Amino acid sequence: MNDISYLILRVRADVALAVGLVLAVCVTLHVLLHKRDVGSSVGWIGFAWFAPVTGSLSYMVFGVNRVRRRAQQMRPRDPRAGTAGDDTAPAQDDHLDALRLGIGALTDRALLGGNGVRTYQDGDEAYPAMLAAIESAHASIGLSSYIFRADVWGRRFIDALAAAHQRGVAVRVLIDGIGGGWLLSPAYHRLRRMGVPAARFLHSSLPWRMPFLNLRNHRKILIVDGVTAFTGGINIADENVMAAHPKAPVRDTHFRIEGPVVRQLCDAFAQDWSFAAGEDLDSDAWCANPPAHGTAPARMIDSGPDKDIEKVEFAVLQAIACAQTSIAVMTPYFLPDERLITALSLAAMRGVAVDVVLPERGNHRMVQWATRANVGPLLSHGVHIWQGPPPFRHSKVMVVDGAWCLIGSCNWDIRSFRLNFEVCLEVYDASLAALLSGFMQQNRGAAMTEATLENRSLPIRLRDAGARLMLPYL
Repeated sequence: MNDISYLILRVRADVALAVGLVLAVCVTLHVLLHKRDVGSSVGWIGFAWFAPVTGSLSYMVFGVNRVRRRAQQMRPRDPRAGTAGDDTAPAQDDHLDALRLGIGALTDRALLGGNGVRTYQDGDEAYPAMLAAIESAHASIGLSSYIFRADVWGRRFIDALAAAHQRGVAVRVLIDGIGGGWLLSPAYHRLRRMGVPAARFLHSSLPWRMPFLNLRNHRKILIVDGVTAFTGGINIADENVMAAHPKAPVRDTHFRIEGPVVRQLCDAFAQDWSFAAGEDLDSDAWCANPPAHGTAPARMIDSGPDKDIEKVEFAVLQAIACAQTSIAVMTPYFLPDERLITALSLAAMRGVAVDVVLPERGNHRMVQWATRANVGPLLSHGVHIWQGPPPFRHSKVMVVDGAWCLIGSCNWDIRSFRLNFEVCLEVYDASLAALLSGFMQQNRGAAMTEATLENRSLPIRLRDAGARLMLPYL
């Protein structure tokens, strides 16, 4: 009997070893063929060989990009949105013309003149303007939000969207599959009950279809009648309205866009909707040809873990390389990779004034810990990092040389630059640059210094360094 038990155990061990070997080999081959980052590749291969079953399952859930194959089914970009050779903004004989050409080659989109940009602070200013636009719609409304809660202000949006749908406006609402509430998503279900066409982006409760854990639609876009757009950092939730005195307030910045570049934002929403809902929005009711509504040249830069990977990050690198006098950044999460750290450091070393404004008190502790472990090289090379006082500010803006602005949904971390679906606008406008620069100046608090980092106790430094190892996934 003991011999039989020993034989069974031996067979089980041999089978487990063989299965583990096959899994490790499969993971290794997939990583070698599909992963570009060397550090990530080495880590996944090592994990698969050290713990074949756990490592392989983890790689299947977190490491495999399932979006690329499915993204090929999406509607092609509308040709009326323009390509890089169709620029309508006149060329400028200055150093930023190189930036314009570089981002044109990167995005293959036209830089379009004749745009107007209006800035809103917090939901107190943005929500009434967005609701008024929804209430005035007569043809179409497209809304995409990472977070959409069914709280007081969320229900106001839901009611306004439902009223528009009932009066015959074509309404489409896209909510991220995890940011909008993975298990319940009350706003999504409330919209559906009221008859409003709504979809959840990359949502699935099945373990073999788990890309939603890592790949998120972080875009915030509202487009009304194809001619008026809102974009920026604001989600839809009571926490964004300071007058409501929320327990955990989130301050933010949003933008109203009018002019030809709205066509490009409409194109981004239409592609996302096609991907999530399988419906093409290709009628003139959705994508009009907006007339000029200002003088600012602008262009959309979208990115995601499919064919548009790293486009926003590359645009930022282009802007840093072209900067001659100043770079100002505000972001709620600041976990740049070595490329960006090097680029910012080199800019500071050549005399460019580089200022980064971060929240003094973030809403994710691990992100704050990792940030402190990551910014040392920047401080040592002359980059100024300022800690904005509470409440937590979620704004994401960048200004270069007082003339070029980057606005949109993208944080300065690897998740936003490489994993999330993001949308930004580059805007060449000195008045907007002055407004945003002044806003960032006003929100500077205490400076982060090398001495502050060096005075951390050993346990704190170890904790922060350990959090930094999670940098690609924070």
